[in-house]
Amino acid sequence: MSKIIAVAELTEEEAREELARLSEQLLRANELYHAKDAPEISDADYDALKRRNAEIEARFPKLKRGDSPSDQIGARPVDGFAKVTHARRMMSLGNAFDDADVKDFDRSIRKYLGLADDAPLAFTAEPKIDGLSLSLRYEQGQLIQAATRGDGEVGENVTANAKTVADIPHRIEGAPDVLEVRGEVYMSHEDFDALNARQTETGGKTFANPRNAAAGSLRQLDAGITRTRPLRFFAYAWGELSEPLAETQMDAIARLRDFGFQVNELTRLCATASEMLQHYRAIEAQRATLGYDIDGVVYKVDDLSLQARLGFRSTTPRWAIAHKFPAELAWTRLEAIDIQVGRTGALSPVARLHPVTVGGVVVSNATLHNEDYIVGRDAKGGVIRDGKDIRVGDWVQVYRAGDVIPKISDVDLTKRFDNAAPYEFPSKCPECGSDAIREEGDAVRRCTGGLICPAQAVEKLKHFVSRKAFDIEGLGAKQIEMFYDDPILPINTPADIFTLRDRDAGNLARLKNRDGWGETSASNLFAAIDDKRTIPFARLLFALGIRHVGEVGARDLALFYRNWETMTAAIDTARPAVLAQRAADEAEEAERIIATEEGRRARLKEARDAAIARMEVSAQAANAWSDLIGIDGIGTTLGLSLSDAFANVDERRAFDDLCQHLTIIPPKAPSSDSPVAGKTVVFTGTLEKMTRAEAKARAEALGAKVSGSVSQKTDLLVAGPGAGSKAKKAADLGVETLDEDSWLQLIGDA
Repeated sequence: MSKIIAVAELTEEEAREELARLSEQLLRANELYHAKDAPEISDADYDALKRRNAEIEARFPKLKRGDSPSDQIGARPVDGFAKVTHARRMMSLGNAFDDADVKDFDRSIRKYLGLADDAPLAFTAEPKIDGLSLSLRYEQGQLIQAATRGDGEVGENVTANAKTVADIPHRIEGAPDVLEVRGEVYMSHEDFDALNARQTETGGKTFANPRNAAAGSLRQLDAGITRTRPLRFFAYAWGELSEPLAETQMDAIARLRDFGFQVNELTRLCATASEMLQHYRAIEAQRATLGYDIDGVVYKVDDLSLQARLGFRSTTPRWAIAHKFPAELAWTRLEAIDIQVGRTGALSPVARLHPVTVGGVVVSNATLHNEDYIVGRDAKGGVIRDGKDIRVGDWVQVYRAGDVIPKISDVDLTKRFDNAAPYEFPSKCPECGSDAIREEGDAVRRCTGGLICPAQAVEKLKHFVSRKAFDIEGLGAKQIEMFYDDPILPINTPADIFTLRDRDAGNLARLKNRDGWGETSASNLFAAIDDKRTIPFARLLFALGIRHVGEVGARDLALFYRNWETMTAAIDTARPAVLAQRAADEAEEAERIIATEEGRRARLKEARDAAIARMEVSAQAANAWSDLIGIDGIGTTLGLSLSDAFANVDERRAFDDLCQHLTIIPPKAPSSDSPVAGKTVVFTGTLEKMTRAEAKARAEALGAKVSGSVSQKTDLLVAGPGAGSKAKKAADLGVETLDEDSWLQLIGDA
């Protein structure tokens, strides 16, 4: 098999377009798997679909989307059960798919903690049970509540059902006053076969696999039905505790076993990444004979104090990872290549395949990334697939190890048709006919039509209503397509959503008579829209769909500027500096491209004009621009994109029209108990007692704003050995400077 493009070789634009395709398919998979217990794809394949997303986000953290599958934990609780808000969020796990991923996990832990490669660091390794996550809450030793994971924050109350599971004790002795035990409800292969046999005999529903059977059984509204199902439970973690269980993961698991819970006896303590991999292969060799389903091995840092230091990302712990078992390959015929246009205008080729089953899933589409990938080149111009191009009619290999849709990884030239012609990538947008250009250094060809391109406009609106943006119940991608440019009730801009009721004359006369709409559904839609007229600042910023502004960038901007008015004023003020920045960049490029004497004169004139533009920038504009790109995690690329969006007349009008209908909630004010709450902090030099990542995470947790550059707005500079220009600038500006010890003394245990 030919080499498959590595994430390390992706350009930023390739990465962005791949991430843009993740949300809809994986959201559907989550709903079917977690909420309806009726998945269309296998558990292993579902996890494989997330791999590419996780890898890309790790390399391009600024591109992370608000509807990223990395931020999706399970699915919303289903109707019929009371809702339970978890005292501590039930997290998901990051994934590893090969030995290199596991070694990277070990290295990343050591880097974050500042440990040497040979420093002692123990991990636990345990089978990853393929079942339904459950949290059991005990108070004074009595089981008082059982809840499914749901979306990680809110789950379903299944207490009565959980009490029918033999492995779950109703009362335990010697436990902390508050103890939340977390684990997996599952069904053994033997019990699953027997259940399906009984279901067949009685004419009942049979289940596709043990996981579905376990989930469906635990979610019965009648606990009497659950009682008849042979459910089991493995304990492997905990949530809220009134006192620690132990000092290590292994000892805590042993204590859960002493309380009467079943724990997995294949859990081992490993001293190195090599030992983790060795145990992974030992478990994999036993997989078929275990008697229950597993889909990988979970590694966790053993020392609980180190787990606390490592903390969590948005939905996953830094101190744990799931090493998944491999995916599969298949061959089929490529029937066509279609071009899809995204919200940023990127033209993305999609392979239409003769349907083929890959790992239990019927596949009919695959990503082709971009025009270079089709002709057999990677992002750097290197040869892939031994230089074999991809043509319509080819016999192709489909790979399912981690893309939102599969990818074509190889071509069998012995089965290529004699009349197969090389694929010609379009130079015009297939949606609006505008020129599709590919800028120097960009792997993606992009439509220049902007808002006149219906594909871009529709995709922006789909993003606006997506789960991590406005998330308007009843107004999803399908409904956006229906309403867009509708002759009766069009939705062409975000503001149109919030005028829908008024344009319907307030009497539902227009909407309720549409196919699929009645008075109830129309009323529900209007109510759902009204419910989102109040929106957090960061969520609004992400929803606008500005290029490069993902969920993390939107959060950083919201934390720094606090409100819409302050941010827009700063962006407007900085605009002259932005133009000067761009002129300077163009002049620098011009000086490198001098082909003729005439070209030399033209380029030098551009350089002169750029120099003039730089001189005319006011100190106020320069400071505003410096503040914007100095926000930690923002930078020049995002800053330019943000400024351009607000300077675009059509986009600015759309933003302003939208905000007239909204109440924008500023970020939660930091706790006044923190000595650095609300302060802008810059770290420079070498920190010796914690890593830079750990220092930033702790400062932000205390309500500080961490910036990457020193300005007049900087409150504190924390300088370690080797501090250079930032320390000098701080001294010139009179910014308070602390060494690392003084910083730690200042924040103390806050």
